[in-house]
Amino acid sequence: MKEKQSIYTLQFILLCLSTFLFFSSFNLIIPELPNYLQSMGGGEYIGLIIGLFTLTAGISRPFSGKLADTIGRIPVMIFGATVCFIMGFMYPLANTVAALLAIRLLHGFSTGFTPTGTSAYVADVVPASRRGEAMGMIGLSSSLGMACGPAIGSTLANVASIEIMFYASSGAAILSVLILSGMKESLAERQPFHPSLLKLRLKEIFEPAVLAPCVVLLFTTFSFGAILTLSPEVSDNLGLENRGIFFMFFTIASVAVRFFAGKVSDTYGRIPVLRVGAALLVVSMLLVGFAQNTVMFLAGGVLFGLSTGVSSPTVFAWTIDLSHDKFRGRGLATMYISLELGIGLGALFSGWIYGGNPDNFAYAFGIGALLAAAAFVYLLTGARRKQPSAA
Repeated sequence: MKEKQSIYTLQFILLCLSTFLFFSSFNLIIPELPNYLQSMGGGEYIGLIIGLFTLTAGISRPFSGKLADTIGRIPVMIFGATVCFIMGFMYPLANTVAALLAIRLLHGFSTGFTPTGTSAYVADVVPASRRGEAMGMIGLSSSLGMACGPAIGSTLANVASIEIMFYASSGAAILSVLILSGMKESLAERQPFHPSLLKLRLKEIFEPAVLAPCVVLLFTTFSFGAILTLSPEVSDNLGLENRGIFFMFFTIASVAVRFFAGKVSDTYGRIPVLRVGAALLVVSMLLVGFAQNTVMFLAGGVLFGLSTGVSSPTVFAWTIDLSHDKFRGRGLATMYISLELGIGLGALFSGWIYGGNPDNFAYAFGIGALLAAAAFVYLLTGARRKQPSAA
């Protein structure tokens, strides 16, 4: 009977709303940060905007995974959203390149905690046979936040001020915290927080059972780091006034496909769906990297969105499939480490390759295409034996 229950409970709907607000919060400032950094004379550090953020997110994953499995999912989510709330007030105080980069480093703790708790919470409250669908809806919520955030952020920066944009980011974060505070904890056996929980053993840092999804994520999220870092620069180069438009196009495409991608992976298996996502990613990176006009650039954004919408809920569900029930937080944290590593490397290398020269866009995004092709090959060969049966 449990397998037939609906996933659309009040708790799940509240989680989706909180997720939307959380992702809106830290994505709201992304399109304007490169110019903000350049205005301080730090244009050569553009790759660190995303790189430092993902560094602390990745470092904090083992801690968030262990804490999610011990003190509970909701405290972990609340901590991450609270970091977003505080950092929104810190950005306007930064008046040097070093201060801004330090804030980005601290801001990364937000995504190091909240998404880990969110994914573990979803795994607790939905039937195994509908994991893909549930992760698709959570992904839909995050994608809507990623779409609305940049567009709203650029608009606020243009019509009001960049300080108002940062404060709006804090406003979205505190609303997310308020929603989480009223939700029921899903972890049955909890223990109070104690500093000793921050001591990690090697097996608590890496979960080998989820190696296959981690490999796929590492190869494919490099492109996401490149997109976050360089798409505002490509927009400027092509004469797009609102740097959030590209984000809106790829997120709308991602949202559209998430309505059914998760269900498809529940029915036909995770690996076949991930192959489609990897193939779409190869084409999208080539279109963005070689874009000569806005149509080509935005078409690449649409394909990037389709790839993300197909792959994201599927790889999350695959990770949960492979994780032990008692250590879902650990398995998901390991997956997120791979995700953050891929995004961080993509941001750092793409920013370094770009070096302020638009002629280098093709090289930066071309590497993303090559790595996505490597993921496709792995899904055809090395990952095949690691595929779980459809839930």
